[in-house]
Amino acid sequence: MGDNNNVKLPPGFWFCPSDEELIVHFLHRKTSLLPCHPDVIPDLHLHHYDPWDLDGKAMTGGNKWYFYSRRTHETSRITNNGYWKPLGVDETILSTSNHNLGMKKYYTFYMGQPPQGHKTNWLMQEYSHISHSSPSPSSSRRRRSQSKTDYSKWVICRVYESNCDSDENDDPELSCLDEVFLSLDDLDDDEISLPH
Repeated sequence: MGDNNNVKLPPGFWFCPSDEELIVHFLHRKTSLLPCHPDVIPDLHLHHYDPWDLDGKAMTGGNKWYFYSRRTHETSRITNNGYWKPLGVDETILSTSNHNLGMKKYYTFYMGQPPQGHKTNWLMQEYSHISHSSPSPSSSRRRRSQSKTDYSKWVICRVYESNCDSDENDDPELSCLDEVFLSLDDLDDDEISLPH
């Protein structure tokens, strides 16, 4: 899938998958070589694109861009204008029945060359799948003969620009409710009035 603009989607289609849906319905199918209909998430090389270049190349969901990428080492996350630096925040993705599905890692984009870059508001969440069973030797041989690509190394990336202007805020993106509750901490008790 190279250009998601050619995919015929129903009117009103809005791509807003949950963490569980990204792993179960997209990444699992990709790594298992199963078809995904509609095939809306493209394969992109992370180091070929700066985050602002993803529009028109990655699947757009609101102000977020989604794409498959090969899993890479931290040192190879360098683009033409900067690099992705891990935030040190890893989150386990659990199913609704509390089964471990995968991991989500957070990165922020820095302009310039490592390690002297300047932090931007661009964030990335990288989703990786956890395999629950190891393939038997015969199935591994069969898979290798069918394809020379190791599909177990794929990840899904969600890239977006944070609204936070503070350079000191390394937290993952907050929901609207989180921001409301945090803003309440700044108010004095006298400033809060409840209806009678």
